[in-house]
Amino acid sequence: MAFTKLGLSPEVLEGVQAMGYVEPTPIQLRAIPLILAGTDVIGSAQTGTGKTAAFALPILTKLQHHATTPRVLILEPTRELAAQVETAVRDFCRFTDLRVAVMYGGVGYGAQREALRTGVDILVATPGRLLDHLGQGTCRLDHIKYLVLDEADRMLDMGFLPDVRRIVEKCPRQRHTSLFSATIPPEIGTLINWAMHTPETIEIGARRTPAETVKHVIYPVADSQKSDLLRELLEKVHYDSVIIFCRTKHRADRIAHMLKKNNHAVAVLHSNRTQREREQALRGFRDGRFEVLVATDIAARGLDIANVSHVINYDVPQHPEDYVHRIGRTGRAEASGDAFTLMVLEDVTHVQAIERFISQKIERTKLEGFNYSYTILFDESKHGDLAARHRSIRAVRISGGYYFGPAKRRRR
Repeated sequence: MAFTKLGLSPEVLEGVQAMGYVEPTPIQLRAIPLILAGTDVIGSAQTGTGKTAAFALPILTKLQHHATTPRVLILEPTRELAAQVETAVRDFCRFTDLRVAVMYGGVGYGAQREALRTGVDILVATPGRLLDHLGQGTCRLDHIKYLVLDEADRMLDMGFLPDVRRIVEKCPRQRHTSLFSATIPPEIGTLINWAMHTPETIEIGARRTPAETVKHVIYPVADSQKSDLLRELLEKVHYDSVIIFCRTKHRADRIAHMLKKNNHAVAVLHSNRTQREREQALRGFRDGRFEVLVATDIAARGLDIANVSHVINYDVPQHPEDYVHRIGRTGRAEASGDAFTLMVLEDVTHVQAIERFISQKIERTKLEGFNYSYTILFDESKHGDLAARHRSIRAVRISGGYYFGPAKRRRR
């Protein structure tokens, strides 16, 4: 079924088509009609299955036109997810007059206050910063008609559920509520019973294994040689097109700059790029004008990028399901593909989590002819001790909306 058959508004459909989306994913097929009909929805599905479009497209269709106060609240557990969802929603509604704003901690309040003052329709926020605005009186939730609790299990893991409850209590009782979560532990079930009205549940099976047509390996390397190894890989591997995934926007920009200096045709894709820049990057990559696309995880979720011969994880993803989504950018439609992951010492625990998730050991390998510096990663027998030591050094405590690290404290 095409998006045109789902009852979306012409303006929203135009945004979908401009994003390059062709056919709805299973969760979109099932959630969009329910939300359009006004039914509360529980979506049990992994990150990367198209959840954002599943709730955003019908809600944008129902909103129709701009108003002066927020009518949609989308809660996200982290600033990265909030920024990513805000970018996607802004893309979907680009042909409407609806306004989107994002608020999260770690940045100043000025731009967020200004957006609220001038009027927004859709508010994407992390719990801590939203509660700050509510406490300061710069934001009200009296007119919220659509509430979305996204990545609910991550909010539970991070200790945000008390904050979520406080926020929900400030929303009108008569509203539509959607909740999306990879898993539904008992605490989330309690929240569902309290916050939702006769919801329909949609369960989409989680893909826990990479496609069989993808060969994926890990390259252990000393942190000081990580960039050098990436350059050597691109010089020695025969590829048609490659996506390089980085954890942060700053690192994506740095890697792209380095590769351009080495005469690679490079495009960059992350949420700080303008809409025009993102469209040019995707179009150029699809057309073959760019051989390399350096991206954050925004490119691993729902974008229609075909014929990618290689994926390189410059940074190991912090959530195991993201690994499957990233390397799934290659080996599509039964084509073969290769996925390489660069692993440094701090990545050991994340790699072990990925291997548990996909129920297989990922092959370790070395690039022939590369002048490696020794790293203890080369001694596989010591990985267990490495993981334990790394956890003790990097241990964090997350509770009450705060992050407590070794020498800093910040509000999310």
